[in-house]
This record gives sequence, structure tokens and C-alpha cells, in this order.
Amino acid sequence: MLILNIIARKLQGDVVLLTLGDPAGRELPGFAAGAHLDLHLGNDLVRPYSLCSDPADRYHYQLGILKATQSQGGSLAAHALQPGDEVRVSPPRNLFELEPNAAHSLLIGGGIGITPMLAMAATLYSAGRSFTLHYCARSRRQAAFVDMLEHAPYASQVRLYFSDEQRLALTPTLTDVPENTHVYVCGPQRLMTAVTEQAIVLGYCHERIHQECFSAEVEMRGMAFDVTLARSGTQVHVAENQSIVEALAQAGLKVCVSCKQGICGSCLTDVLAGEPDHRDSYLTDEEKAANNLILLCCSRAKSAQLVLDL
Repeated sequence: MLILNIIARKLQGDVVLLTLGDPAGRELPGFAAGAHLDLHLGNDLVRPYSLCSDPADRYHYQLGILKATQSQGGSLAAHALQPGDEVRVSPPRNLFELEPNAAHSLLIGGGIGITPMLAMAATLYSAGRSFTLHYCARSRRQAAFVDMLEHAPYASQVRLYFSDEQRLALTPTLTDVPENTHVYVCGPQRLMTAVTEQAIVLGYCHERIHQECFSAEVEMRGMAFDVTLARSGTQVHVAENQSIVEALAQAGLKVCVSCKQGICGSCLTDVLAGEPDHRDSYLTDEEKAANNLILLCCSRAKSAQLVLDL
């Protein structure tokens, strides 16, 4: 766990750009483009946010955080942070890495999903690698990073789209690229689904399509089942309207959980027996088919019992 200070705060519409640094000015743990960190905001409130700063800057982390209209407290607490405040963060983790052997990187960010793309663009530009960055927003006024992108050293490789002016056309965007292009998309689920589906239609293999979710709608309800913790033999009942995490907490057993939406992977656990009902956006189709892993925050069971490596 890192204890950092808020060095600077800049509000851009509904997005706050926070700059974090070490209180003593020491170097921070390095990260690669696409990484995120967990911001600990008190009262067991932990939220993952993508790092949007240049990974070459070893003294600062930057986070762009949207004040969500249906916030459960995370974005509101983040927006309340002021310069000089102390905050606990986890070391950076990366679930959205750039492919080093890609001939071209096609970066598509929608809304606040632009944040990991900023770090990716900085990395690719510094390395002299081929890329284009497509930024979609509802309007120019709501696009928090337009000024930054228009004045970036890679501005000629940026394409801007606003719903009230011109929308992104997926087919030409996905086809007017070199062979072995890798696509990276982050933003609203409908954008990620559209990009992925169109890329598959156009012949992209799954390995060349990368996405990171910021939010996901998860249906928690389902049949009741029992969970057995293999290390202690403890058995916990999970009711129809409960998550496994909630049932474990009710039994006095705390599990590390961050996003609570099956996105970040912080509650990933091995399954020793039973059949999971996967409802997350984190595991690949192959990993879900293997049925030996589960996200405890949102997934359930198809069998009457699950045995977990806990």
C-alpha cells in the first residue's frame, strides 16, 4: 500500500484530474500504459481508476475521474479530494497492456474511457510506434481532454468525434489500417460491444481486440446455493439476492473487493469443485469455460454447491 499526497487538482466539467505524488518526493513504482490503481477512499470504499499520465514520469500519477450520476460514493469521494490531502493507493496493476509486436495500435476511447488511452498514446509516441487515437464524446463541451489532445505532440494522430457533430464510423476506422493492427477500446459498454462485433465481422481475431470496462450492469439474483471454504471447511449459504462477497461478510469473512461489478479482478478466486455461473466482464470465454475461477463480487453458482480455495 502506498501513502501519497494530492499534488494538484484540476476540474474539467464533470471530470477531475488528480495528480498524486510521494510526500517526500521519492520515485513512485513504475507502471506500463493501460495500468490502473485502487484508490482507498475510507470506510472500505475502494475504487479502481486508470492511470492517464505518461509512464515515463516516475514522480507523479494522474487519474481522470468522472463524477458519476449514479455514484455509490467512489467518484463523489474522489472529487472531494483537495491538494495536500493524503490518500492510500494500491501499487499499479495492468489488465490492459499494449501488444509490443503490433504493427499499428488503434486506440478508441469513449467518454471517460479515454483515460488509459492517454498513457498508451504517450508510450507509443515516445517509442516511435504507429498508432491513431480516436476520442468519442457527447459534445466538445463534455470532452474533458480535448485541449490536452489538440496540443499533444501526437496531435496529428488524434481523431475527435462528438455526437452533436460527427460520429465515429467503425468500418473505415477498422479497415484503413496496416495488417497486424491491434484494437484497444474503453468506454461505454455499447461502444465496446460495437467495436468488438464489427472488428470480428471484418476479420480481426479475438487476440487483436482488447477492451477494458469501467462499469458493467450485473444481475445478482439467482438460485440460492452453498459455498464451502476448503481451507477451514466453513460452509456459507448464499441467498437468492446475495452476492458471495455479501454472504461471506455476513458470516464474518472479509474478501478483498474493489469494483463490485466483475471488472477489476481483485476478488478472483480458484474454484475446486462445483459449476460457477459467470456474470463478470473480467474472465475470457476460455477461462469461463474451464470453470476453475470465479469473481466473488458478482458471479453465482449453477450447482448447489461451490468449493472455493479460501
